[in-house]
Amino acid sequence: IPDSLTVTAPPQTLSKVEGDTLQLNCEVSRTTMQHTHLSVGWYLRSPEDAAAAPQELVTLSRDFVLRSGGLYRQRMAAGDLRLDKTSATSYRLTIHKLQPVDQGLLYCQAVEWIQDPDGSWFAMTRKQSEKTQLRIQPTDRDFSIQVSTERRSFMAGEPLELRCAIEAQNVPERFFSVSWVFSSSPVAVVGPSAVPILGPDYVAREAAGLMTVRKESSNVHLLKLQRLRPEDTGKYICRVTEREKTPTGDFIDRSKRSRNVQITVQPLKSNITVSLSANSSEVLEGDRIQLTCSVHSATGPLSIVWQWTDKQSVGPIQEVASLNRDSTVVHGPSYRERSVYGEIRVERVRADIFSLSLYNALPGDEGQYHCTATQWIQAGTETEPNWEKIGEQSATKTITVKTVESSFMVSASSRTPSITFGDSFDLLCLVKPRHNPRVPTSVTWRFMPAGARAEIEDQGEFKDLVTFTREGTLQWGEQLLGLGTRTTVDRSHSNTNFRLSVTRAGRREAGKYQCTAILWRRNYDNSWSRVANRTSNLLGISILQPESKLKVQKNNQSLVYQEDSRVRINCSITSQTSQDSQHAVLWYIRRASGSETDELLLRIERTGAFVYGAYADEERLRRRVQAERLSPRLYALTLNRAESSDSGTYYCLVEEWLSDPDGAWYRLSRDTSGYTNVQVKQPEPQLRVDELENNVTVEESSSIRLGCNIFSQSSPDSRFSVFWYMERSDEEDIEDQPGEDEDKRDCVFSIGHDAIFGNGNCSPPDDNGPNTRFQFERTTSDQYSLTIHGARPADAGRYYCHVEEWLLNPRNEWYRLATNNSGVTIVNVLQQVSTIHSVVCSNESLFYFLFFYPFPIFGILLIALLVVRYKGRNNNKSQEGKNGAPLLWIKEPHLSYSPTCLDPPALSLHPGSVD
Repeated sequence: IPDSLTVTAPPQTLSKVEGDTLQLNCEVSRTTMQHTHLSVGWYLRSPEDAAAAPQELVTLSRDFVLRSGGLYRQRMAAGDLRLDKTSATSYRLTIHKLQPVDQGLLYCQAVEWIQDPDGSWFAMTRKQSEKTQLRIQPTDRDFSIQVSTERRSFMAGEPLELRCAIEAQNVPERFFSVSWVFSSSPVAVVGPSAVPILGPDYVAREAAGLMTVRKESSNVHLLKLQRLRPEDTGKYICRVTEREKTPTGDFIDRSKRSRNVQITVQPLKSNITVSLSANSSEVLEGDRIQLTCSVHSATGPLSIVWQWTDKQSVGPIQEVASLNRDSTVVHGPSYRERSVYGEIRVERVRADIFSLSLYNALPGDEGQYHCTATQWIQAGTETEPNWEKIGEQSATKTITVKTVESSFMVSASSRTPSITFGDSFDLLCLVKPRHNPRVPTSVTWRFMPAGARAEIEDQGEFKDLVTFTREGTLQWGEQLLGLGTRTTVDRSHSNTNFRLSVTRAGRREAGKYQCTAILWRRNYDNSWSRVANRTSNLLGISILQPESKLKVQKNNQSLVYQEDSRVRINCSITSQTSQDSQHAVLWYIRRASGSETDELLLRIERTGAFVYGAYADEERLRRRVQAERLSPRLYALTLNRAESSDSGTYYCLVEEWLSDPDGAWYRLSRDTSGYTNVQVKQPEPQLRVDELENNVTVEESSSIRLGCNIFSQSSPDSRFSVFWYMERSDEEDIEDQPGEDEDKRDCVFSIGHDAIFGNGNCSPPDDNGPNTRFQFERTTSDQYSLTIHGARPADAGRYYCHVEEWLLNPRNEWYRLATNNSGVTIVNVLQQVSTIHSVVCSNESLFYFLFFYPFPIFGILLIALLVVRYKGRNNNKSQEGKNGAPLLWIKEPHLSYSPTCLDPPALSLHPGSVD
């Protein structure tokens, strides 16, 4: 047998992370013509010990049984190890949740087996695929950090070296980023590429050559600071981050930080002292603030910084001006504009005396002023000199600015805080004069709507209504009261009283009012600034709805109607609040079935629009319900073609609507009417059938006529179903009432209210075809009759008719209203005596056999006899001629047959018909 087995798997090297999933494919094929089996398995060989036996992972045996090696049985049972045959020649190995023990050389081995005649299996050939080298990176990739320095206490100007050592396995093949942090501020970041990224505070320092950040080796990073400064005192931290790439392409970062390394830098000694004085600790608004800063025991260049903060020192410190070492003056951002107009001056009076002057003092100038003196020393190289700060002292002086608006006050008042819709109200704003009446004042009325006006944007903020400007003009704001037509404003000649009047107030004017006044002053640049700003007390104006006078008639009543009648219910309004009131009427029903919930039947909007409730759709009332407005105060609800399901308690709910001065409609009140109990009944049963009992005796084969007369009916529109029943005449049951025992009665004939024969549960024994013996007649709408032709003895019995009265309800559905039985008609059938005449004539076959069939038989016999005689005569003539003897003639006797019989009785058939 030739060796045709091939095992193919691409050689490759794979790197996985512990916990990943591995999939390998192996192609196994053969072209042997003999019947052979294959077994395919995957094996793992340790790369360190090549002489060791390979470890079996999983094998598909020649008997198609899947088994695994001893160490992999549990993983296979857990579903983490799979061997799938994906095609006729492809086998795929899948290992979930890789472990470090899975690392090594993986290969696929196939064995071709053949079975000997004795039943044993023989391995013909065995082949292996190329090997796949699998590397698994364990998840336990811990590392540690160690920061070292020679000492931790330095003097200003000395260098500092910090080294961060990473202790981990296989550091060169891992990606680490090292960050240097000083007191929570980034110093530098060195990535895997060893390119440092400096923090914003250290870029200039590195450019001046005073800072070095580099990677000394694969696991040692260096931070070197030249010429330490006192501000370099603090905690230094080395933070290391390792970045790993997952099989999905994502990156995972793991970070660690070293312990804090406390570095202390002692500054160079400086003996300067600073004192600050002022021309006055309390100045008036508009006066000059003069501050003098004196520096003592100063050697070398000095720089002065003037700063301001509020008295409580809770706000930010603002820089007023600064004087550099070269006597250059730089004003702070907040004071630069004032300095342009000469209101701020900074001077160096002497080498150790400095002054700050603020002209036209403002209330905002009140606060604490700081004079900070800094002593400098030259450092660095001769080509690149650097100045270093060796000492700094400051002094503080508190200045109070007395404002001119101390007597400036504003108040608001109103005589009518609560009014009714349509009334008027006045608001007065009183502004007390200040010390200088020539300074103009602007007054603004502000308004915040009440919370109920949700459609107004920003309802929680005040909106400007009207402003009396400092130039004396009137300026309207965005918020207009009364659409701007019902609001008037005026002020007194002394500019102390400002009045706001609103006529015909509506809900839009309800809310809180406030008066604000601003005191202005012309500045040095001809601009206006606010000297003072005052806000009055809040005035709450409530716009109340008028008291409702709505009343609805509350008479309770009960109405009874017949089904298919017209039900009419009135809703009367006895009083209303205003002649301009409009009403919305809601009709409710409480079902008669005992439901406690009231369901909306119909709603009539104040505009006249109709809105049907869910009950109208449920009960299909849209086409039958009718709502009317008979007068401005009278409404009616009509139910056409009333049904029994319309029974219940009806009432109306009236809503009264009024229009406010802005034209908006609002609901003022509600009131309900009395209850109307409506009961819709079906017609009273008045069906009555003739109950007269009769005795009828007829001869056999004659006709039996049964009548059924209806004396009274419940409605002119009634229709009837008529059934004729027969009960056998037993002496024991002769006294029973008709219909009492349904098992002993037979249905003879029936016609339904829909004019269909055999309607209902009645199934007549005879067929309703052309051969029927029944004849039905309806001479009038209330008279029915049934005739039975060809009476038989079996027809004897007690007959009665059963009448059902049917009516059509408003939903065009027929229902049975009443039933009644007629009186019993006892029918006796006399049997006829049997004679030969009656037997023969009553049996058609016997009649024909006796009187018609003998004639053709006798005719045939007569013809046969004549033929025989004719032949015998010819023979005699020939014999007489020969012998001379005369012929012998035979005389036939005369036969006559005259049958007689009575005519059979005529059969009469009357097919059933409907009148």
